[in-house]
Amino acid sequence: MTAWLYQSETTHRRTGAVTHGFRYRLFQVLLDVDRLDEDLRGLRMIRRGRFGLFSHDDRDHGWRDGRPLRGWALERLAEAGVAATAHRIRLLAMPRVLGFVFNPISLIYVEDDAGGLEAVIYEVNSTFGQTHAYVAPASGRGFQRQTAEKRLFVSPFYGVDGTYRFDVSPPVETLNLAIVKTNTEGEAEFTATLSAERIPLTDARMLRLFLGFPLMTLQVVFGIHWQALRLFVKGARLVPRPAGPDIGTSTATLNTRLARKNGVTLAATEGSADDDHGPDPRLQRSRLGHTGVA
Repeated sequence: MTAWLYQSETTHRRTGAVTHGFRYRLFQVLLDVDRLDEDLRGLRMIRRGRFGLFSHDDRDHGWRDGRPLRGWALERLAEAGVAATAHRIRLLAMPRVLGFVFNPISLIYVEDDAGGLEAVIYEVNSTFGQTHAYVAPASGRGFQRQTAEKRLFVSPFYGVDGTYRFDVSPPVETLNLAIVKTNTEGEAEFTATLSAERIPLTDARMLRLFLGFPLMTLQVVFGIHWQALRLFVKGARLVPRPAGPDIGTSTATLNTRLARKNGVTLAATEGSADDDHGPDPRLQRSRLGHTGVA
């Protein structure tokens, strides 16, 4: 089986002059981009390219015109100069719910024939209709720490400056992601994490999730605007949105691979230990996390 459900809880935390935080639950689907028809065959609750309770549409990712995601991912890797065999490419994203979806961030895992990570492509989308792919090299099965210069205007309260730090794990029984956004002085301004547990992708489970999270993807968009309103009321200053391309790509850097023992992040095992803030302590909890970027 290469298709899985990941059920998670998401939280965001803003620091600085105006502090803010929230959490909510969501779920995502992990799909092998080369086995979509095979993995979804026989399922009635989730379909490929057709309207349904849940669906996966190739137009929601990559080129966004229906072409296979593999070709797009290979082009992005080549542009970034990231060498990879790309034996398997898997996509982690929210599916469409009743035909609608908005993914603040989707993860594309590029793996070798032994299952080790060769790269992670972070496909970030804004509610302004723009998207950017951060292409980050990876090394092996452990936690990866990568950094990238921010290139996409996502939040009306942050400009296009500073740096992202990604701490990411491979998609196994549990899945973790932490994103720390720092300003030009290296100070952390925003932290987002995702911590998820894997469950089988079956019609029964999909139906239960729909009943528990009705119109989840629409609620994500509503939640983004609701939290923005709360921040504005608190006094957060709006930042003008600069002109920019609708679609962009940039290259991230692999800083370290992190060692873990008994679920706790310990230290870097290779590469430079570029870490002013230390491992995010929320990576030590298997049931807490959040997605999103600033």
